[in-house]
Amino acid sequence: MEVKTDTKEKFHVIWVVTPHLSANLAADLYQQVTPILQSGLPNVVMNFKDVQSMDEAAAETVVKLQQRFYEENASFVICELPPEVEAFLDQTELLELMNVTPTESEAWDIVQMEEIERELLNDEDFQG
Repeated sequence: MEVKTDTKEKFHVIWVVTPHLSANLAADLYQQVTPILQSGLPNVVMNFKDVQSMDEAAAETVVKLQQRFYEENASFVICELPPEVEAFLDQTELLELMNVTPTESEAWDIVQMEEIERELLNDEDFQG
């Protein structure tokens, strides 16, 4: 599966470059992205602007990937879903399980806010 990655100060931006995200490609994506959790920079913004359709199984894998990141206290935000993909995810009731923003800039904002929240929670743990 082809992905493009750009590393920013607090996160990685990953562009999924495929018109159709199948279950097999989503499994590959899971395997490619999961190691980021072990890096010193575990937050991800996943840009889906080039994805025109996806299988339900692929969408479920993306939800599992997002959950894995949040279980590890890392951010995972999906952005730029094309309208047809967003409608499909809404129809399958998976959209409500995803952390989705319309633009990449808004996704960056969410990652940065979640980083601040985690830092504040860690400070409270040390003080309390």
